[in-house]
Amino acid sequence: MASTSDDTFVVLTCTNLNPIPIEADIAEDGKILISTNDIRSWDLDTILHLQTVKVHASRDRLIEQSSYFQGLLGGSFSESSSDYISIQWNLETFIDILKCIYGCPLDVTPDNFLALFEGALYFGVERLILECRTWFSDVCFSKDNELHQIHLEDLIHIWNFGLEHANDFVPQFCARYLARNFMWAMSHKSFVNIPYSLLLECVKHPSLTVDSEMHLSDALLIWIDANIAQLESSNRVEDDLTILKEVCIDIRISILPLWFAAGKRRSSYFSKLSDESVNSILRLVKVHPACLIKVLEDVELKHLRIRLTEYSEKVNLSGCPQMTSAILLLSVLDSLHCLDPTSRKIFECLDKDQSRIPLGFLPILSFEAVQEVNICKCHALHLESAVECFSKSFPSLRTIKAAYHLDFKTLNLHKLVQKCPMLCEVDLTVDPSPVIPTKVSVVSSSSALMPLVLNKSIAGDSSLYATSVYHSGPSPSKITKLTLEGRSDMCDADLEFISKYCVSLGYINIKGCVSVTDVCISNLIRRCVKLQSIIVCDTSFGVYSIRALCSEVPYCNSSALCGKRNFNTLASNLQMLHMACCNGVDGMYLLELMCQARKLKSLCLSGTQLADKALYNFSGSSLEMLDVSDTMISGAALAYMVHGNSGLKYLNARGCKNLFQQESNGRGIEFSSYPCADLFAELGRTHKLEEIVLGWGFSFLSLEVLKPAIKLLHSITVGLGGSLGEDALRLLPTTCPMLELVVLYFQVAKQHSLLIAFQD
Repeated sequence: MASTSDDTFVVLTCTNLNPIPIEADIAEDGKILISTNDIRSWDLDTILHLQTVKVHASRDRLIEQSSYFQGLLGGSFSESSSDYISIQWNLETFIDILKCIYGCPLDVTPDNFLALFEGALYFGVERLILECRTWFSDVCFSKDNELHQIHLEDLIHIWNFGLEHANDFVPQFCARYLARNFMWAMSHKSFVNIPYSLLLECVKHPSLTVDSEMHLSDALLIWIDANIAQLESSNRVEDDLTILKEVCIDIRISILPLWFAAGKRRSSYFSKLSDESVNSILRLVKVHPACLIKVLEDVELKHLRIRLTEYSEKVNLSGCPQMTSAILLLSVLDSLHCLDPTSRKIFECLDKDQSRIPLGFLPILSFEAVQEVNICKCHALHLESAVECFSKSFPSLRTIKAAYHLDFKTLNLHKLVQKCPMLCEVDLTVDPSPVIPTKVSVVSSSSALMPLVLNKSIAGDSSLYATSVYHSGPSPSKITKLTLEGRSDMCDADLEFISKYCVSLGYINIKGCVSVTDVCISNLIRRCVKLQSIIVCDTSFGVYSIRALCSEVPYCNSSALCGKRNFNTLASNLQMLHMACCNGVDGMYLLELMCQARKLKSLCLSGTQLADKALYNFSGSSLEMLDVSDTMISGAALAYMVHGNSGLKYLNARGCKNLFQQESNGRGIEFSSYPCADLFAELGRTHKLEEIVLGWGFSFLSLEVLKPAIKLLHSITVGLGGSLGEDALRLLPTTCPMLELVVLYFQVAKQHSLLIAFQD
């Protein structure tokens, strides 16, 4: 090689540090000579499977782009005049470095970032250093959580590398990445391996994003429990509170759920912090919203703000009795304006009327990434003002969970529909158990609505669709999932509003809504033609509603569908139907419903007038959950249904006294292959059971037959009429290795037998 020419070359000899299979080395004696002149056409698959690669490279280009080669080839070293340079580096990484030096495009990924960055630093390739920094910056600042996801183990390695090599931006970016992805990291098994210094920087970082303070507290306690011994050995912890002062000092204890804070009083490292949290919460419960600014100091106000960042997707305030409109408002206000005169006047207005907050005059912050808010059991939070805040601060809100708010009215739902146009899921559950009677029978809860359902609608005529859909008033909402379980105060007028403006519903839960009528429920079904999941347990769901489900949908013009009977009904598209204790449905209508419900995956008919004929005529084959408890079905009929649904995972047949009584199939056909005794044999062939609830007729012999099907069983319940016995109890741990729960009703078992059976 001529060293005096303007285009002088050197030969870089690179030895592959990875072991190479003999059959993969296709070149003679495992060596190859390639040139950077045709670097863009290199066959990398071949090159990377060689033991030694010699690269013909331009001396000037190497000196120009790499400080390593500049010092080696342009300095006073003995190698400066040499035309042969030996490279001891990872071959794949060095090839990428050469490609970068010669201007080839390079794809930085989570898998090769650290190797490329380390190589760029060693060889002094500024262009590659900048490219790595730009990529890491994009990853840390991008709002797309799925973009370039870095494994937690790799992030820890990158952090340690950054500290060792004193790279300022690497630790800074690592802390930011961990802070914004904290919810993902805390569920990872390597979370406890996060270095103390990285965790500390993450907790103090302004981009720390968690669903709630409870999640943050739980994660820190898990980390402390796993690392306390190491911290003590390194003299980092002098007493139980030191670690909390450093790592947990930024936990906002005033907005923890009360039950969580009180439950941590026995924790070794959280007991004193727990007491402080409980005292702070109880003080806030007593403070009126209007007095919040006056009573609390500026420092405390900062710790009252809900932790919201540009990356927040979920806000979980569940179980916080201290949560009020004032705290919510404080959290979405610009911190620079929280204590200005205008803001103070707003808080004073809350003293007079919490339902009206003039947000138009305030600098409200917008958190566009928030899609879900959980305010369950926040009894002090005024829902009307909360909806106002949500509409301003969370424009992309899609899910609201507001269970156990007794003061929620239909008017609030109306405001939700109008002020949160992106809303898809609403949960307004209350506890239904105190109000559900043994039998539900409501003729009407709103006589003014009766004219809407006269004549043809009762006869099941589908022409009602053309006239029942309202076009006046607000635009229909996008709500697809609505849960109103236990709201006994909801009447027909409320359900009428829902059926009018929530026409996109795919899921409705009105369990325990005892004041709505069968006629009004049928109107809802007729208007919401996209319904696939219906939960109407303990309601007056009856004949009219089943007629609505079984009537044809007139918008279907497809000749292929309409030419086949019952293929375009609502019942034919149902995937979930729970109608426990709906006594207004007789066997004939249940039979028609079962004939059409061919796509059902979850079916609950507990406590209904279910007859064998309905099971024999069930047209579906996709059931995963079946509840026929407290019905009069026979074992033969249930065995027939189980036979046609081999994917069954959950079965509840408790309280079925006729389970082993021989019955006719009701169609004049004898199924000798499905006698009553074959029920457990059919269940034994499913191999997928995860939970079973049985009673009458269940015994040790039944468990023996079930052995093949209960290897994945998580829960078993045996009730009145069944007998598990001590031998079966001893058999359970080995037969069901994944068993988590055993519930026994009216069973005779000695305490020592239970201890022996479940000693592991």
